[in-house]
Amino acid sequence: MASSANAAPEGIFTPLDTDLYKLTMQCAVLKFFPNVKVIYSFTNRTEEKKLTRAAFNWLQEQISRLANLQVTDEEIDWLQKTCPYLGSTYLDYLRSFRFKPAEHIVATFAPENVTDTTDDSALGQVNLSIEGLWLETILYEIPLLALTSEAYFKFVDQEWSHAGQVANAKRKCAQLIENGCTFSEFGSRRRRDYATQDMVMTGIMQAVADADKAPPVDEKLPGRSFSQGKFSGTSNVHFAMKYGCAPIGTVAHEWTMGIAALNDDPAGANELALQYWVRTFGRGVLAIALTDTFGTETFLRSFVKPAAYGDDEVATNRSTTSDRATYADVFTGVRQDSGDPLDFLSRMKDFYISQGILSPGSLNAPRKTIVYSDSLNTQKCIKYARATEEAGLTPSFGVGTFFTNDFVRQPAATAGGNAAQKDINEGAREGHQADGEKSSPLNIVIKLREVEGRSAVKLSDDIGKNMGDEDAVFRYKSAVGYRDHSWEGADERNRWT
Repeated sequence: MASSANAAPEGIFTPLDTDLYKLTMQCAVLKFFPNVKVIYSFTNRTEEKKLTRAAFNWLQEQISRLANLQVTDEEIDWLQKTCPYLGSTYLDYLRSFRFKPAEHIVATFAPENVTDTTDDSALGQVNLSIEGLWLETILYEIPLLALTSEAYFKFVDQEWSHAGQVANAKRKCAQLIENGCTFSEFGSRRRRDYATQDMVMTGIMQAVADADKAPPVDEKLPGRSFSQGKFSGTSNVHFAMKYGCAPIGTVAHEWTMGIAALNDDPAGANELALQYWVRTFGRGVLAIALTDTFGTETFLRSFVKPAAYGDDEVATNRSTTSDRATYADVFTGVRQDSGDPLDFLSRMKDFYISQGILSPGSLNAPRKTIVYSDSLNTQKCIKYARATEEAGLTPSFGVGTFFTNDFVRQPAATAGGNAAQKDINEGAREGHQADGEKSSPLNIVIKLREVEGRSAVKLSDDIGKNMGDEDAVFRYKSAVGYRDHSWEGADERNRWT
């Protein structure tokens, strides 16, 4: 039986228990698309991992409880100080925002055996559909994914324990910092439960405190060619507030997917998405671009277009020089989320050189950033960090499931007890997660399916992540000149095993 931390809440208890980019996108939707209707759909890429009816019933109850949540005055005050780019208009809207699950969400359970209509132990597939205004439904994704994962590990895979999670996170964080990696915690959507993410943040902050107290690293030591790394923050807004660190995030695929479907123009969607984004937040703000909504090759054709200005940026700031700036100039960097990371790095290096942004051998030119966020662990981060530095670019990492759902199986007889609370109190222990058979995470996603009745599509840098209606996918591929890509390192069904 899985252990649980006595002090940790069950389910979701604040709308800010979500990723920052959901708030930033909601802010942009409020500005430009407040009356657009959408449908989201749920996909379990690990189809063999089914929920029981008892797990589904718990999930339904947790979904209904979302209706009781609202952002507090204290949270709004914190957002005003920490995220000024969100602006007063959006924060006024967020203050009054309420989930309406009874109106927006249809959740169904399809048992393997159709005759199992009452058995709580019956296994089956869960289907979730979210429908309504984009503005009102955009915040469901992260809570629903986190709740579905929690339901599975609460009722189905129970042979695990929270014990060791603080020490495990502390060890990973220390290793990343020692090896020059700048990274954020990015694990809300597939976390085992709230208690796990809370423990992970505890361990990370302990490692950060230890690193801050340690003597400065001599970067001129023989064999050392990298600076000391750092923890930049967490994507989870609630935990950023709780632990006093920065909330991290910019935009997700749904922004460009939604604009493409709404305008029925996949070829022009990347440029339009960039334009609306900059108009909302201004140049150089929340300026990490996501390249693989319709393939990076397609995106780069838009990245060289003249950049828009923020709607609030005054004309006197628009110098002749900056008026010629492209999106590649004004964005801090790009995020890699599918395909071969090293191929992506090579492509971006060549691109920035071709645009005169990166000068090989130059020590003084501002360096663009590549944020890696696809199925990372410490070894991958270190490998990609070295390669990115050598290419003359700045590496950064969004590390998610490796932090918040990294468990091994334990016999039911030893998985219970108060180990979780003990680990919270004694989180500085040395050591790490015991070796053994992995209790692997669910690979679940929620993506836009329709926008105003038109199919939404995603064409990533790996074919395993492509999504959408078959006819629409074919039409999008033709419109943008997309070529199928596959990467031997990608396996959507066994991503973290």
